[in-house]
Amino acid sequence: MKDHVRPLPTYLVQRYHGWKATTYAENRAWYRRLAEDGQRPRAMVISCCDSRVHVTSIFGADQGEFFIHRNIANLVPHYTPDGDHHGTSATVEYAVTTLKVAHLIVLGHTQCGGIDGCDAMCSGHAPELERETSFVGKWLDILRPGYEQVKDLPEAERIAALERKAVVVSLENLMTFPFVRAALEAGEMTLHGLLTDIGEGGLMQYDAETGGFVQV
Repeated sequence: MKDHVRPLPTYLVQRYHGWKATTYAENRAWYRRLAEDGQRPRAMVISCCDSRVHVTSIFGADQGEFFIHRNIANLVPHYTPDGDHHGTSATVEYAVTTLKVAHLIVLGHTQCGGIDGCDAMCSGHAPELERETSFVGKWLDILRPGYEQVKDLPEAERIAALERKAVVVSLENLMTFPFVRAALEAGEMTLHGLLTDIGEGGLMQYDAETGGFVQV
């Protein structure tokens, strides 16, 4: 490993020193308070790990306000307590049972590479994702039930519909977690589904009554 791990790139080192000399220096007391008091985020956001999705910028959030978990295509698996490693499930559990967040948000986005990959895999055009050794393919299989519901649409409409299905499937799967359902039924937490349009800066929210998405 020592032959492959290298010092941080110069541009990142420079950005860090710039942040430490400005943003941190001007808010030192706030950062120290965060460190000493611990985190008390108001909401958990499950978003895609796509570098174009900047959750804190979209909502103008400060440090300590959001507990953010990112993964490919902002997916949440079905509740499966089988003893295997479940990063997303563990993060949801911690947010709900330990941090006791007031809001649980699934944030999807347009032009998602994970959604494109799922569409290609489920339609038989990405055999590499169907291999047993593909972590990405196994993960995207969470969305296969959503694909089955939109597979007969024309391609452009199918991709857009699948972006929304990724949010809805994740919301449905969250409801299979006993501690999530308990917090919701006790009125201790609310559940939300959102979709952001990267190019237009739009934000839509899922309407459980109609089953569609409406502009915020």
